[in-house]
Amino acid sequence: MEEREGEVRWDGLCSRDAAARAATLDTIGQAVLRRAESIASGAAADGTGTGGGRSGALARLLMLSKRCPFPDVREKSEAILSGVQELGIRIPRPLGHGPSRFIPEKETIQVGKEDATMHTLFAESFATLGRLDNVTLVMVFHPQYLESFLKTQHYLLQMDGPLPLHYRHYIGIMAAARHQCSYLVNLHVNDFLHVGGDPKWLNGLENAPQKLQNLGELNKMLAHRPWLITKEHIEQLLKTEENSWSLAELIHAVVLLTHYHSLASFTFGCGISPEIDCEGGHTFRPPSVSNYCICDITNGYHGVDEIHASPAGSIPVSSTESVCEVEALMEKMKQLQECRDEEEASQEEMATRFEREKRESMFVCSSEDEESAATRDVSRHFEDTSYGYKDFSRHGMHVPTFRAQDYSWEDHGYSLVNRLYPDVGQLLDEKFHIAYNLTYNTMAMHKDVDTSMLRRAIWNYIHCMFGIRYDDYDYGEINQLLDRSFKVYIKTVVCTPEKTTKRMYDSFWRQFEHSEKVHVNLLLVEARMQAELLYALRAITRYMT
Repeated sequence: MEEREGEVRWDGLCSRDAAARAATLDTIGQAVLRRAESIASGAAADGTGTGGGRSGALARLLMLSKRCPFPDVREKSEAILSGVQELGIRIPRPLGHGPSRFIPEKETIQVGKEDATMHTLFAESFATLGRLDNVTLVMVFHPQYLESFLKTQHYLLQMDGPLPLHYRHYIGIMAAARHQCSYLVNLHVNDFLHVGGDPKWLNGLENAPQKLQNLGELNKMLAHRPWLITKEHIEQLLKTEENSWSLAELIHAVVLLTHYHSLASFTFGCGISPEIDCEGGHTFRPPSVSNYCICDITNGYHGVDEIHASPAGSIPVSSTESVCEVEALMEKMKQLQECRDEEEASQEEMATRFEREKRESMFVCSSEDEESAATRDVSRHFEDTSYGYKDFSRHGMHVPTFRAQDYSWEDHGYSLVNRLYPDVGQLLDEKFHIAYNLTYNTMAMHKDVDTSMLRRAIWNYIHCMFGIRYDDYDYGEINQLLDRSFKVYIKTVVCTPEKTTKRMYDSFWRQFEHSEKVHVNLLLVEARMQAELLYALRAITRYMT
């Protein structure tokens, strides 16, 4: 029933034509029920009632019945599953509740209840990816950004470009694996195989071509310490005899690596649940097992206790305290604006404040900051599993200052990317601008609020952690606007996303909407991606000159 086995083709379900979808569903239904009947007759003989070796198709039908934007596909998929169940075959059910473990399902957009604008986005996403993934269902809190994100990702993965399709997905796997992001690794393993990738490569990076293995060092530095990238690293990739990269290929690879490092941040930062048809997203077990409740089974199935930990261990906060938190933040913004209008700090003082903030950011860490071993399943896709951001901060190593005035995205990076990989510079630029400027002029329950000062503080704090300094920004504002719990969340999501917990998510901006916390994550994603890109592109520019 899998596509590559030649029995069933699922591609027709992505069609905008209802008749084409109906024909595909009929074919799928017949194949699934035929197989179920043969299993049922075998099960009657041996006393089992499981789906045998064809559970992948049933899990996919379950996903379609819950997550397809086309009602006809949802209804027919459900009917096929019911037909299988009537034959005495156990069918899967979803694990978990909704697309995010951090956001209650009732507060997310329900598939089938979306408005016309969102339906168009969902249909577009399904048509290009063959699925409506959980990242999309959380990002859709901000439709303008989601549209730009999907357009960019589609171009990077599927449109004409320097790299072959299977290389693109393999690079996505390498990048996501640096942060042990099994969610993204699983998605791209499926996509890699779908476009004809060699399954042997998935046994470990050492089984991939030497050309891709050579990218491992750049992947490692970009993910954890991009300030160490030099023109010599670029030269090694471009000058390696038969395994060399062209400049255009390298730009494509760098954009993919930075895209998936930052998307791993979003995945962990928003607590994205496993896809229904992937491992951890469904189970064939019946709903009740001894005296466990469903939520216990769900949590145990994922095996990541800290992510499911409720904030029960944290100090309960009254709504009055949280409201005061919002009011205090707004008051600080007002005072800072008044101070800006009255006096401006000297260049020397501005530089001192930056260095102080950069130094302090190195020591911002969570009390829950523990060693987390990469599972073999994911770590095989990259080398040197001990290499990470934490190493430098623990040993007090210095992050050099990168002056944005000397090399910026607007003046340098944008044109370099556009020249070597046409249109991508434009797509990235649009996505950066949407994330940076996105506002609904609200803060929690307050309306008509200018949030530009807060958004700039978040963006510049992330760049500050990477050593990037804007001469015209007063870094003293960061400590006024971002409290410790928020800084811990930002640094964890950006630098070691795999350590993000629900407690961290719950503990900052307690009175704000979930959509506002997702908005914060969009800023983290784009600021991180741009920071990584700046270091890589500067090294490429230096190599070229």
